[in-house]
Amino acid sequence: MTPRLILLTLAAFLLSLMAGKTWIFPPDWFADTARGWIFLDLRLPRALLGAGIGAILGLSGAVLQGYLRNPLADPTVVGVSSSAALGGVIAILLGFTPFPLAMAGGGLSVLLLVLMAGRGGGPLGFILAGMVLATLSGSLTAFLISIAPNPFATSEIIAWMMGALTDRGMADAVIALPLMAAGGAVLLLTARSLDALTLGEDAARSMGVDPARLQWIIALGIGLGVGAAVAVSGVVGFVGLMVPHIIRRFVGERPSATLIPSALGGAILVLVADSLVRLVPGPGEVRLGVAMAVLGAPFFFLLLGKIRGQGA
Repeated sequence: MTPRLILLTLAAFLLSLMAGKTWIFPPDWFADTARGWIFLDLRLPRALLGAGIGAILGLSGAVLQGYLRNPLADPTVVGVSSSAALGGVIAILLGFTPFPLAMAGGGLSVLLLVLMAGRGGGPLGFILAGMVLATLSGSLTAFLISIAPNPFATSEIIAWMMGALTDRGMADAVIALPLMAAGGAVLLLTARSLDALTLGEDAARSMGVDPARLQWIIALGIGLGVGAAVAVSGVVGFVGLMVPHIIRRFVGERPSATLIPSALGGAILVLVADSLVRLVPGPGEVRLGVAMAVLGAPFFFLLLGKIRGQGA
């Protein structure tokens, strides 16, 4: 399964490099022409960021679904995405670039998440704390939008929160990709513990799993990776929800077996979606976050119906 996903990821990456209102094929990639400059300044960093964002969102979703044992879990559930978005909104209102404060918002949410969940809170405490953070961050974001000093700031905030990779350059990739890679590496450390949790919390403890340490690892990995993804692109939802479910159909239910395939699947999904939004007729393009919501909402309802059917 993994070798095929790697090939599909490479194909999606090549598509992202070429696709757009103006197609740019390999002979023009490094030419000293307008197409060559577009490739180096826009297409290449956009493809790199799309792959990184999709990978960390897919991996985060797989880890959270394994840890919380909840098939509806994804990175937005634990409040990191909304907290990072809140930081970005504050930065825009203050006239700064969103990245530093968005990362700070994601980092602060990690600390609050673990402190609110408590040492013995377990998965239930973790998800309840995340829901509180997500609700609070969303409310504060709506409040800040309502008091924005002018319509231009409001428009900029809304456009950023919709999620997109438009006009992202290599400087953005150089800052964000190492943080996403670090977050992904931290999340991969959870593989053995997630497998142990499938036997129950008591059995996992007897196998050497420290629940408090596992919470910190998951929170740190999501804070670094998802925080960086939101900081550079805005909120791109549903990737972490959809991809692990699709992957489990091919690799089985063991959490550790879904992690790397989910990262690859997330990269494929975001790269293909970002390529398609550029091909929409007209002078502009559909925001990536909007496109993912159009795909994700029906998937969510189908998944919810399937779960209810199994419980009947």
